[in-house]
Amino acid sequence: MRFNTLFLLLVLSCFCVVWAQGSYDDCCLSYVSGPNRHIQKHAKTYRLQKMDGGCNIRATIFTMRKGREYCTDTDATWVKELMAKIDRRLKISHRRSPRKSFQHQHQHNGA
Repeated sequence: MRFNTLFLLLVLSCFCVVWAQGSYDDCCLSYVSGPNRHIQKHAKTYRLQKMDGGCNIRATIFTMRKGREYCTDTDATWVKELMAKIDRRLKISHRRSPRKSFQHQHQHNGA
């Protein structure tokens, strides 16, 4: 009986450790240092990390063209400028995309 109870506690402890580690998978724990040319040149999108649960810092996470992610300080001037640049780029491409798809459909229908 004691063995079963100890075994059950051991299994539950393992699950707790696994769940605790899983909460940190998508969290930034530190920032890249200073303005980074690679990030500024190749950042495709970004998302914001809030301080909640296992995430202990606020951060802006930039995603590069090939999927790599970099954590940056949301309050840094260069980060705010890059976020604005990406927002402008996405807004322009969003406005253009319906026309492109219409032209693409029109070319196929006319042929």
